[in-house]
Amino acid sequence: MDSSSLQFLTDTQLLGISIANWLLALGVMVVSFTIVRAGIGLLLRKVQAQAQKPDAYVSHIAVEVLSSTSNTLLLLASILIGVGVLDLPERWLDRVSSLWFVVAALQVGLWANRAIALALLHYFARHSHTDIHQKSALATLSLWGAKVFLWAVVLLAMLSNLGVNITAFIASLGVGGIAVALAVQNILGDLFASLSIAVDKPFEVGDFIVVGSLAGTVEHVGLKTTRIRSLGGEQIVMANAGMISTTIQNYKRLQERRIVFEFALPHDCSTEQLRQVPVLVENIIRAQEKTRFDRSHFRSFGESALEFETVYIVLDPSYNVYMDVQQAINLGMMEEFARIGVRFAIPARTVHVASLPDTSGQTSKENGQKTSLEAAPEYRAQH
Repeated sequence: MDSSSLQFLTDTQLLGISIANWLLALGVMVVSFTIVRAGIGLLLRKVQAQAQKPDAYVSHIAVEVLSSTSNTLLLLASILIGVGVLDLPERWLDRVSSLWFVVAALQVGLWANRAIALALLHYFARHSHTDIHQKSALATLSLWGAKVFLWAVVLLAMLSNLGVNITAFIASLGVGGIAVALAVQNILGDLFASLSIAVDKPFEVGDFIVVGSLAGTVEHVGLKTTRIRSLGGEQIVMANAGMISTTIQNYKRLQERRIVFEFALPHDCSTEQLRQVPVLVENIIRAQEKTRFDRSHFRSFGESALEFETVYIVLDPSYNVYMDVQQAINLGMMEEFARIGVRFAIPARTVHVASLPDTSGQTSKENGQKTSLEAAPEYRAQH
C-alpha cells in the first residue's frame, strides 16, 4: 500500500473515527470470532471422545452444554472486542464494558440452563420407573422452578450491572407476586397438590386406583389434574387438590389378597357333619394353587341357618386369578357337601301360629248368634 492510500485511510473519518481504525476493528472482530469458535469446536471434540467411555455421564453433560453455545452471542462478543480497539469516547467505553457483562451472563445462563435440565432429567430417569417422556409432576415442577430461579438471577445481575436499582424492583415484584398468588390460589392449590403427589407417591402412572366411586388406571399426572382411564374406557380428569383430600385405594401395589367369605347350612345338620365341614373347606382351599389357608370356623347360630366363616390368602394380586380360585373352591364345596349329605341353607323364616282356647262358653256362642242375627237383612229392616 502506497503512502497516499495510507494517508487516505488515516485522514478520512467515519463517525469521528478513521477508516483505518474501522478496518482494524473489523479484522480484530473476524479473527477473535474465528479463534473462539475454533477453540470451542476443539474442546467439544475432546469432550466427545471422553463421553464415549462407559459411565462418563459428566462428559456427556459437558458435550450437551458446549453444544448449546450461541453463535449469536459469540458474534456479539467478537463485535465488542472489535469495538474495544476503536478510539471511542470514555462514556462509550463504559457502555461497552456493561454490554460485555450482559453477553457473558446470557451465555453462562444458556450453559447453566442446559446443564440443569440434563442433570434433573438424568436424576428422575434413574429414580422413576416410568418412561422419561412421561415425567412425574415433581420432575416438571423441579425443572420449571430451577429454570425460573436461574433466569431471575441472570436478569437481576444484568440489571444491576446496567445501573438499575434492583432493590425497589425486587420489592415491587414481591407485592405483585402476593397479588397474583391471591388471584390464582385455586391453581396454586392444585400445583402444590401435584407436588405432594410427586413427593409422597400415593400412585404413579400405570397404577390401578379407586378414588371414591371412581376406578381406573392412571394415565398422566400433570401440574393441575390427573387423568384416569376407567374400566368403561372413558377418560376421567380429576383435580389434584381433590384427589389428595380423599381416600385413595392403590391396587397396583397389592401383593396378595386376603379373602373372607361366608356360607350357611340348615339347622337340621348333625354335629358330626358340622365338625367335618371346616376340615373339608380347608382341604379344598389347600388343594388350590396360589392360595394359603388361614382359618375356617362354625361361627354362630343365625336366625335361619348355621353360619360359617372362612379366610384364605390368594398369593397373586390379579383379580382374575382370585375369581378363578374362588370359583374352584365353590364347586369343590358343592361336591364335598353333597357327598356327606349336607345342603346349603336357603334364607327362610318359619312362623308358628297357635290357636287360643275358647273360654267364653255358651255366652260366646249366643253372642255369635246374636251378631249373626243382627247382621241379617230382615233384622236391619225391622230395626
